[in-house]
Amino acid sequence: MSRHRLAGLPSGRRSKYALIVFWLLLVAVAGPLSVKLGEVQDNDTLGLLPAGVESSRAAERAEAAFPDSTKPVAIAVYVRDSGLTDADRARAEADRAVFARYADGGAVSPPVPSEDGKALLVSFPVAGDDTRRSEAVTDVKERLALDQPAGLRTALTGDAAAESDVMDAFAGMDVTLLLATAATVALLLLVTYRSPVLWLIPLLTVGVANQFAGGVVYLMARYGGVTVDFQSQTILTVLVFGVGVDYALLLIARYREELRRHADRHEAMRVALRRSFGAICASAATVAIGLLCLLAAELPSTRGLGPVGAVGIGAALLAMTTLLPAVLVLCGRWLFWPFVPRYTSTTATATATATADVSADHRLWRRIAALVGARPRAVWIGTAAALVALTFGIGNLSVGLPAEESFTSEVGSVTGQRLIAAHYPSGAASPAEILATAGTAEQVTAAARAVPGVARVDAPERSPDGAWVRVPAVLADTPDSDAAMETVQRLRTAVHEVPGARALVGGGTAVLVDQERVVGRDNRVVVPLILAVVVVILVLLLRALVAPLLLLVSVVLSYAAAMGAAGFILDALGYTKLFVGIPLQAFLFLVALGVDYTIFLMTRAREEAAQRGHRPGILRALTVTGGVITSAGVVLAATFAALGVLPLVPSMQTGVIVAVGILLDTLLIRSLLVPALALDLGARTWWPGKLSGRTTAALPVPPQERIAAGA
Repeated sequence: MSRHRLAGLPSGRRSKYALIVFWLLLVAVAGPLSVKLGEVQDNDTLGLLPAGVESSRAAERAEAAFPDSTKPVAIAVYVRDSGLTDADRARAEADRAVFARYADGGAVSPPVPSEDGKALLVSFPVAGDDTRRSEAVTDVKERLALDQPAGLRTALTGDAAAESDVMDAFAGMDVTLLLATAATVALLLLVTYRSPVLWLIPLLTVGVANQFAGGVVYLMARYGGVTVDFQSQTILTVLVFGVGVDYALLLIARYREELRRHADRHEAMRVALRRSFGAICASAATVAIGLLCLLAAELPSTRGLGPVGAVGIGAALLAMTTLLPAVLVLCGRWLFWPFVPRYTSTTATATATATADVSADHRLWRRIAALVGARPRAVWIGTAAALVALTFGIGNLSVGLPAEESFTSEVGSVTGQRLIAAHYPSGAASPAEILATAGTAEQVTAAARAVPGVARVDAPERSPDGAWVRVPAVLADTPDSDAAMETVQRLRTAVHEVPGARALVGGGTAVLVDQERVVGRDNRVVVPLILAVVVVILVLLLRALVAPLLLLVSVVLSYAAAMGAAGFILDALGYTKLFVGIPLQAFLFLVALGVDYTIFLMTRAREEAAQRGHRPGILRALTVTGGVITSAGVVLAATFAALGVLPLVPSMQTGVIVAVGILLDTLLIRSLLVPALALDLGARTWWPGKLSGRTTAALPVPPQERIAAGA
């Protein structure tokens, strides 16, 4: 179906009613499914690695060889700074007896004292499914807090406690994020339109799109094998609201222009939709295909984000190009009150001769265009220098977020880890785990003890079938430190050399080692893939080679500047250690979403340059799109900033980096750098397209624009 026929559906006198009814039926079906999306969440993927890495193979072997000891472990910590008393030890023994009812197999290990006599550990695997484990951990926490002897500090840590803390932190957070995002968008739309009614239409439409997307993702997760975790569901909400409102702002701005040129609002919408449809589709295609590039990643949490996010973009595109225009046309011009765009015959006549001075309504952006047009080379060099200066903030950032720093507030499992680290070898809470053949237990144990950085190697535990042994190796350093990861690599080398051992090293630190390797591989594969997608779409859209390459360089510079600027901000906030998946995900969002604004600018510039010539076309496009694109950028940045309401550091870091990057794209890249570069290059910007040979205006240019162009 051609663009003209598509534009006619929502703007038709009868078809608009059919589209509205269609969407009402669609949301009636998708809405209840969207509400159940949390039921199909699988948050285990947030910490999973590909099956082929050594830590995953070690976990698989441990599960097969030791089926009764694969439950998450809870570790109760008892600490008295002046030294434990007999009453403290009696309390730990009493708790141990109570904990037996929650332990897998009903047995709890004896308390393990620290060498300084100030701490005790009581650990046990927690029995039951997710629900029973959650209830058990809650009961254990309450038991530890009940009637504590004065001066005794207690905490619950271990995998089971950390799992419970994550669930507690995110209880109700999906609703909180939705409300925060909707409130932010509503406020910005109200400020943008200065109308008591108009802001409601795009907000309600994007809400419908969000329900539709949630319903589709639910079906994909339930019946299509797509993995949905809390991260992907969170990003889905932010993407649909942010991108959907961007498309609404672009369409409504063009519709407002056309209402001044056409007496019939149906015709005005048909023209507005036809002229903006290409840019909106190109934007959606860039983001959606970029997200699908994540399917090439090996890290499951990164790969799972791709199809979920792409569905959100598709839902936003569909709703904003069908439902939104149909509702706008149905309601009429009064929606814009008190600034109702009126049709005048003089505007219509000017449009017919292509001399309408729409830019007269954009005084601020006409001045900015004049500034850029007066000295384009100085503008782009100065802007590029400022962006390069921002990149120095990258030095504040490091990749690798310790588990105890993953929350924005203190939680019990983190408190417990710190207490253990203060009184036991740093790696005691998360020892490395060696799986080897039973016949080589002595050789493997001896090899492990000889490795520098290994504080203690415990006695081997034989599997029930007698084929395997499990050897815990306590590391001397904190489990998520660089030193501990280097120790694990040395440990792997040592035990791999034992003949016939078939040794594998797993555990928390081993997971971090493998995670670092997998993320490095994903960066090397996915980043070039995303850049290739962006270039191909820009070439097809702009029908040129120089302009797409120009835009590609600008978004890469924007990404580096955004990471640097975020580095300064995160350093001030105290969260400079990035979760390993953030750089790649931030790159995707900043490149795919950031290039949207230059797509909106350059598609309008191409349209204007075809009529007026290169220089007037660039300046006019900057003038008439400046306000709406800036509003769109602020809205999208604010929706990502809403991730700050979540209590996890990775979510907050993603929000800061993407919000800062989008603002840089909106205010510097699209407003100054790209138009100034295009003016400095001249019509060669469009090479090898037809426009590369058109340097003069093909049609008369209004006096105001001749001033802006410096003519």
